[in-house]
Amino acid sequence: MPKFALLFSLAIPSKVLKTYPRITLITPSYNQGAYLEQTIRSVLDQQYPNLEYFVIDGGSTDNSVEILRRYESRLSYWVSEPDQGQSHAINKGLALATGEIINWINSDDYLEPFSLFKVATAFKQPQTLVVCGRGNIIREGKPPIISKGTDVYPDNLPKTIGWARIDQPQTFFHARAITRLGPLDERLHYLMDRDWWIRFLLMYGLKRIVKIPDTLSNFRLHEASKTVSQSAGFQRESDTYFYALAKHHGFLDYAQLLVDCLQADSTFTYLPLKFPEQTLRQALNYYLLLRANELYAQNQWEVSAYLLEAVQLSWLSPEDAQLCKRLRFRSRYIPKQLLTWLRR
Repeated sequence: MPKFALLFSLAIPSKVLKTYPRITLITPSYNQGAYLEQTIRSVLDQQYPNLEYFVIDGGSTDNSVEILRRYESRLSYWVSEPDQGQSHAINKGLALATGEIINWINSDDYLEPFSLFKVATAFKQPQTLVVCGRGNIIREGKPPIISKGTDVYPDNLPKTIGWARIDQPQTFFHARAITRLGPLDERLHYLMDRDWWIRFLLMYGLKRIVKIPDTLSNFRLHEASKTVSQSAGFQRESDTYFYALAKHHGFLDYAQLLVDCLQADSTFTYLPLKFPEQTLRQALNYYLLLRANELYAQNQWEVSAYLLEAVQLSWLSPEDAQLCKRLRFRSRYIPKQLLTWLRR
């Protein structure tokens, strides 16, 4: 049965609340009792005065419910019941959200102190629809690595879309944008955040994004995390997603390449949305360069060379055109035995 509680921030005078935009955070979780309490504490200990915090648990069989009951007086809402996966759980939270600023924080990640105040400050300009910070990548027994945050290439929207790397825990959206983006695509198990990001970029471009230098969150890598244990699933879903995007907009040459050379599932269809065709075609061109570069690094030279031949140099920045030319030269003229030796 769902558990409701009064917002912790109701104890704050209304005059104070009005100076801070409401932030909604959602934590989807399933059998993450080993990490869940740290996640919850990292949100509640922000002491942000206008916080709405939901935990959507998928019917965990570990100690997660015990943890949730311990904090229920400070949670805006929590539930533990079977769901259809992470995207579905987040959508359940989005349906309840009343905040002006919205994000989710997975149950094995956690926020840095005062992150929400920094995010709220960055949203003060009314035109801002996305705020991107930086984050720590946490690996057990190793020092943290500070990420550079979600990739935004100034004045290069196609590259930002085609290379589409989003650091989700430290990328916050304004509710106005989410209303237009719609809910997460529940068919996506790995790229639901990247789909949102690409949709946003195609709808709004780059001008309404603010990047801040602050470290906002900690992204934990461990053996059970999807990023570590299911990396092949991420790549297959990425190829499938860009295939469906290409086919939906009639770019059948790109779609066929993604099926023939990569891991795309040709049965997947894109949502009935249409975007600017030239921008999208150039973004797909960048995706081919990205995948060719990755495959080259994995010693899959034949497939890399085939993709590189399809890349249109005139649609790349000068720097990226040089990368493409360099990869083409190496895959054509440097013997594979020498490449193998050079890469040792």
